[in-house]
Amino acid sequence: MSVIRGFKNFLMRGDLVVIAVGLAIALAFSTLIKAFTDAVITPLVNAAGGGKSTGLGVHVNGQLLNFGAFISTIIYFIIFIAVVYFVIVVPYRVYQARRGTTVFGDPVPLKACPECLSDDIPAEATRCKHCGIPLTAAAA
Repeated sequence: MSVIRGFKNFLMRGDLVVIAVGLAIALAFSTLIKAFTDAVITPLVNAAGGGKSTGLGVHVNGQLLNFGAFISTIIYFIIFIAVVYFVIVVPYRVYQARRGTTVFGDPVPLKACPECLSDDIPAEATRCKHCGIPLTAAAA
């Protein structure tokens, strides 16, 4: 029974819920952008290659090396990453900043403890959180 309770607590963590919502939104945008590249970008790339229905590419032993599809995929990836960044990451960063939390920013400067050799102590700490000895500026 405690395993089920632990799993429920894991699923209900705030960060996991945010990640799940972000993933669902990203998948929805992925579908939208894929449709855009298939309907608009791919025909434009094929038209630039001479207007053939087979696409922009070359035939080797009867097989088409379709460079147009590859170029469209690269364009799709760039558009998708830009949409995820500007529609999900930037608003989430602003929302967390209003709550006083820094996300996707520079890591907090850390220093090491000379006694227990822990290296995960915030730079402004005056005592080691592991062994409790006073830290000086030389411990940085």
